[in-house]
Amino acid sequence: MLKTRHRLLGIHTFVGVTSRIWGFILYILRKHLRTIIQYQTVRYDTLPLLPVSRNRLNAVKRKILVLDLDETLIHSHPDRLVRPKGRPKVRPGTPPDFILKVVINRHPVRFLVHKRPHVDFFLEVVSQWYELVVFTASMEIYGSAVSDKLDRDILKRRYYRQHCTLDLGSYFKDLSVVHNDLSSIVILDNSPGAYRIHPDNAIPIKSWFSDPSDTALLNLLPMLDALRFTSDVRSVLSRKLHQDRLWGFVHRD
Repeated sequence: MLKTRHRLLGIHTFVGVTSRIWGFILYILRKHLRTIIQYQTVRYDTLPLLPVSRNRLNAVKRKILVLDLDETLIHSHPDRLVRPKGRPKVRPGTPPDFILKVVINRHPVRFLVHKRPHVDFFLEVVSQWYELVVFTASMEIYGSAVSDKLDRDILKRRYYRQHCTLDLGSYFKDLSVVHNDLSSIVILDNSPGAYRIHPDNAIPIKSWFSDPSDTALLNLLPMLDALRFTSDVRSVLSRKLHQDRLWGFVHRD
């Protein structure tokens, strides 16, 4: 009887250890498979410019692309957070792209961060066309850590909550903080309230939480490619079509 009990205990331990190892292997496989699927169909050729295009580009100022973080480039949530009903969720078991450990109000917090599909490719391409600037309403300790993880080298210039303006309980982003020439600034943000004093400089983008098939960042590349040749971005972005019909994927919160 004692031998049988020991044998059963050994089998139970073996099964438990094997199950944990297999679970870890599946976690790694899911994470890498997601990366492979995300990049295998991505393509946007940056061909050499024709002389006339190169002359046009040399005649205008290099543009600045201001990028929001949360629900624009990434989605994150504190570990073990119970999310409200009805709000989009990351699919259970989906591994985060990275984990941040920050201290907020003297309390350590772990954030599970998921990158929007194609964000790495998007940043690689647009960094060749624009000066990239991060502008987030998040706290600096969090926003800085996210920016470092996305790309420390190309996301060097950053603005945080303390650089936003608080009005009627919400933050908006005054682009004159970034540069005094608004003709050369484009802001990409999922929240219309964030750019409410600069709507003619904005490119709306739908909020992203979990959809692995999202292609919103890829869809923007042709527009951003063309926009860098304009003398004043507002001459294009101020058109009503840009909000109402041209981009049917725009999400209004």
